Amino acid sequence: MFKLITQEGRARRGEFQTPHGTVQTPVFMNVGTQGAIKGALSAEDLSRICCQVELSNTYHLHVRPGDELIRRMGGLHKFMTWDRPILTDSGGFQIFSLAGLRKITEEGVTFNSHVDGRRIFMGPEDSMRIQSNLGSDIAMAFDECIKIPSPHNYVKDSCERTLRWLVRCKNEMERLNSLDGTINPGQMLFGINQGATFTDLRVWHMKEIAALELPGYAIGGLAVGESHQEMYDTIDAVEEYMPKDRPRYLMGVGTPVNIIEAVHRGIDFFDCVMPARNGRHGHLFTWNGIININNEKYAVDERPIDPECDCPVCSRFSRAYVRHLMKSGEMLAMRLAVMHNLYFYNRLMERIRDAIEQQRFEEFRHKYTEILGKRI
Repeated sequence: MFKLITQEGRARRGEFQTPHGTVQTPVFMNVGTQGAIKGALSAEDLSRICCQVELSNTYHLHVRPGDELIRRMGGLHKFMTWDRPILTDSGGFQIFSLAGLRKITEEGVTFNSHVDGRRIFMGPEDSMRIQSNLGSDIAMAFDECIKIPSPHNYVKDSCERTLRWLVRCKNEMERLNSLDGTINPGQMLFGINQGATFTDLRVWHMKEIAALELPGYAIGGLAVGESHQEMYDTIDAVEEYMPKDRPRYLMGVGTPVNIIEAVHRGIDFFDCVMPARNGRHGHLFTWNGIININNEKYAVDERPIDPECDCPVCSRFSRAYVRHLMKSGEMLAMRLAVMHNLYFYNRLMERIRDAIEQQRFEEFRHKYTEILGKRI
């Protein structure tokens, strides 16, 4: 399923085969939480901006419109008319965000819906069943995303429970994939490493889940308040124990600089709401740094958002026009800004892949970590 093509240091260039196509790695997955990108982008738009993998959320789609409805509609690929790979998050992070409305037991988690307040129970088997109904190519294991900081004893107990949940996820997925009528019998399970910022727990947990020989592994529970250096230190501690012949996914990360630094440390998969969310507020990524298109200095600027970009937005519209749309509250402003930012991220990954293939990734890293986080 995963083919490692070449490496430069720990940076990896690979391919990952799924039932809906081969993914070139490193890859950024475009986040469409409820089956759509916030910013009015369609599946057709995702193809235009070179998206390889779309990511949707188990919890949100279970609550609305319901995974059983999506199953009756032929699965998420058919429902949103996307014929390329899809990854579904397990819902664990969203349940984590409902801290005041949830109760965790060995069986699973009981929580209140953010939509109508109704009580919902979700355990490992439920998460797998929902993701099977959605028919995604990659299903994430059901886990607990731990608050940082948390006491060592609590994190240890949580990691042990998450490991037991992972075994239940694996068994249930194998059962579901064997059934007649399963939407995507080739669906694959990725395990998630937890442990907060405790190196001993991260390493122990990674060793334990690696022994289950899953198709892929993720590092979860980061980008929730720890420093960038703590995140990098965690990757450094865990990477040694992640199987070399399986893809590695850093969940919920991040900025372009975060991505470059994580690729440098051996990570293959990324996702983050940042490019779409920031775009909706006028914060746009360029190859010379970040611009705020709302600024007055762009009011009569005839140049594209980024003169070095060939996305559908930069090839046609001026900064002045996009700013006008933003200031006027036009929906088209969000659509154009999100389209540009996601194209930038997808193009960033393409340039990273090229740099690794040409054995000049470290040169690329040193140049762009100085530039891409800069606000112009």
